[in-house]
Amino acid sequence: MSTPREPAWLIVNADDYGYFRCVSRGILEAATRGIVTATGVFANAERFADDAPALRDCAALDAGVHLNLTSGQPLTADMRAALARWGGRFPGKFTIAVALAAGTVRQQAEQAEWRAQIERCLHAGHAVRILNSHEHVHMHPRLFPLVQALADEYAIAHVRFTTATMTRARGAGALARSAIVNALAASVRSRLRRPVARFLGLECSGRVGREDLDAVAAQLQPGEVYELMCHPGRFDPAEVGDPRLLRYHDWERELAALTDARARTMLEERGIQVVGYRHLQVDGDRLCARRAVPRSA
Repeated sequence: MSTPREPAWLIVNADDYGYFRCVSRGILEAATRGIVTATGVFANAERFADDAPALRDCAALDAGVHLNLTSGQPLTADMRAALARWGGRFPGKFTIAVALAAGTVRQQAEQAEWRAQIERCLHAGHAVRILNSHEHVHMHPRLFPLVQALADEYAIAHVRFTTATMTRARGAGALARSAIVNALAASVRSRLRRPVARFLGLECSGRVGREDLDAVAAQLQPGEVYELMCHPGRFDPAEVGDPRLLRYHDWERELAALTDARARTMLEERGIQVVGYRHLQVDGDRLCARRAVPRSA
């Protein structure tokens, strides 16, 4: 008697909950009407207290903390003091990378800030199941051990391990981003202490469409757990006017792809089961999903 073949398991993880009100609204819609099963929370967002209840009440979504060192105002006074030259606000990703290399920001300040972001989510009633970061800064060799230690400290089972497929990168900017991410992943892989989901989506980040879902589905292997990063949302020009963000994101395109009923049908036909982090377990040194996952997952 043959053993039934395991499906491929896919977590569809929407970054940036709380970034903007319209983005949060779109993420909730992508979960209740579509295939999104998890989201990363911007804990230092100005509207955090307003947006937290809706996420807490959304049974379809697993929450994670989208750890941040590159956007907005820090939660802790120590971090604001460390960033005095930038007005007490987080600078961009390249500036913070230089500051990390130069030791401008002390490790104690980074640790305290990320602790505060995690605790703000926990205090809001979120069951935090994964840590990742805005613009993937946690993959920096100085920060990756810290994020794993924080996961251990707060009993958070999962940490994103960002990688990229260079051949799928779109344009020079995506190619450069992919190369940087892969170099960082190579530098910290030996420090990885837990099984992780295979990461997907960096190459089409910000603009995931139906054709991208089809391409992703075609490469998934039975018995493996994957995380597809996405950025669905509603777009409101009254809230979002930064040209850099508008060049990178097409929130409405992603929302349309992820709520298209044909996407779920396509995944089911390919033997791919959409799950959340709550459905995962570690079997030896392997990450897998529990044998019985409800269809409503």
